[in-house]
Amino acid sequence: MTGPLAVLVGPPGAGKSTIGALLARRLETGYRDTDADIEAMAGKPIPDIFLEDGEPHFRELERRAVRAAVEEHQGVLSLGGGAVMDPATRALLAGLPVVFLEVELADAVRRVGLDGPRPLLAVNPRKRWRELMEQRRPLYTEVARAVVPTGGRTPAQVADAVIEALGLKGP
Repeated sequence: MTGPLAVLVGPPGAGKSTIGALLARRLETGYRDTDADIEAMAGKPIPDIFLEDGEPHFRELERRAVRAAVEEHQGVLSLGGGAVMDPATRALLAGLPVVFLEVELADAVRRVGLDGPRPLLAVNPRKRWRELMEQRRPLYTEVARAVVPTGGRTPAQVADAVIEALGLKGP
């Protein structure tokens, strides 16, 4: 098989990074996060990219990072929350083992906090998170082979649910 073993999508606070790293350990494979790739490419943190270069520049870096990761990485891959907004990215994800980590607002707020470095949640984070989810939920479900709710579950339980949903086997 070529391409990622699992691709995690979802909004800020869904646990993509935490679950992705745990899943990779369980499956004894590599883990890659496109947000980290973007920061390495730009040489600065994502909030600085938004502030200094603007969201359109960030989205272009994101498109390139996702394409490279899908083409090069065969382990577990986590995408940034807004990556699915790009039609070319959604087309790239078609047929891949994508899992939408579904999270409720209260859990997301608890996980990311209200003062974290999330550029799109900087002003009125609860309202903005709801707006982002209204825009993105249909896109997350469009690209996903499986939807895994995270509410009331530990990271280990979510990782187990992802493994089961994708029919993956641990070592």
